[in-house]
Amino acid sequence: MHIQPTALPLSEVKSKRIHSIDLLRGTVMIIMALDHVRDYFHAGAFQFDPTDLSRTDLPLFFTRWMTHFCAPVFTFLAGASAFLNGVKKTKKELSFFLFTRGLWLVIAEVLIVTFGWTFNPQYPVLILQVIWALGISMMVLSAMIYLPRTLILIIGLTLIGAHNLLDAADTANPSSFLLSFLHHQHIFFGKPFSVMLGYPVIPWIGIMLTGYVFGQLYLPTFDTAKRRKSLRWLGLGAIVLFILIRLINAYGDPHHWSAQRSTLFTCLSFLNVTKYPPSLLYILMTLGPALLFLAFTEKPLNRLTEKLVVFGRVPMFFYLLHIYLIHALAVLAAVLSGYSWSDMILTGWVSMNSQLQGYGYSLAFVYVLWIIIVIGVFPLCKWFDNYKRLHRTKWWLSYI
Repeated sequence: MHIQPTALPLSEVKSKRIHSIDLLRGTVMIIMALDHVRDYFHAGAFQFDPTDLSRTDLPLFFTRWMTHFCAPVFTFLAGASAFLNGVKKTKKELSFFLFTRGLWLVIAEVLIVTFGWTFNPQYPVLILQVIWALGISMMVLSAMIYLPRTLILIIGLTLIGAHNLLDAADTANPSSFLLSFLHHQHIFFGKPFSVMLGYPVIPWIGIMLTGYVFGQLYLPTFDTAKRRKSLRWLGLGAIVLFILIRLINAYGDPHHWSAQRSTLFTCLSFLNVTKYPPSLLYILMTLGPALLFLAFTEKPLNRLTEKLVVFGRVPMFFYLLHIYLIHALAVLAAVLSGYSWSDMILTGWVSMNSQLQGYGYSLAFVYVLWIIIVIGVFPLCKWFDNYKRLHRTKWWLSYI
């Protein structure tokens, strides 16, 4: 007998989602919010980069460093989710879904996310970051899924492992639009709008392709104990490879580590790898621990993890919600600090606004506000999660 989902209490609606994946995704989404609160509220964000070892301190460095995990983990899991989504679809159906969802993400980045960052209806700058990179990567994956999995994996690993060969070309051609699209972060100033190309796509495509093949570890037919063992070895292997390549200090990141004023800061230099674009070492450093996280979280949920997985089940909803909320609160904070509300109507990234020099709060304030925001948006995320589970037949929900 067929029972409509709405006939069941929410607590009894069974989900086929994989809790460990949702838990990891939810965890990195929450950590990501910390970085964005820091961008809009920390006084130091308007003065120097938090990974600048000549000016930073340990708490500030690690506040930024731990957010490095967010984008690569999210992209990798998006690839894995694409594979698992394809189990229920034909290749043609999956390809169409990935292409249209990728196209939607690019449009959303330009029209919805950019406006959230700037609150400027004139769109003087288009900010192309992680959602843009996810969209482009999905569109590429929509074509790649017709290839054998082994070939997809080879292409993905090659893009991850070899893309730093382009570092010299980046230095020689810093204003090349093609290189910026593929591999080099750059801001193109122009009329009627500028373009902030923050996430060059080559390594992100590699991460998503690799994540797609990784998704087969979560097929129902795959032995659980074997999967956990594979995750442990893959995670440890990535971490060891990161350490070995970083020690050699010759390849894998355009910025070599060096001896600093203390042993502690030398260690920070060792960890201070490049995000824009994500270097080979950056990817190993972030995905290695993420794989270990997956290996050790295949267990029943507790009171805390039940809440964390909610964020992992509605990542796009949370992403849009938290950006608009953080920026709205920043407008209020600017006014309370003696600035004009219009100072938070931006023409570029918030820390680039010269009118906000002198604005900002302590790092402790940033952490307190971050916790308040995460707790505050939880009921809305919970509501949307329940809505999605009770209306699974609505096609548009798979795009949010």
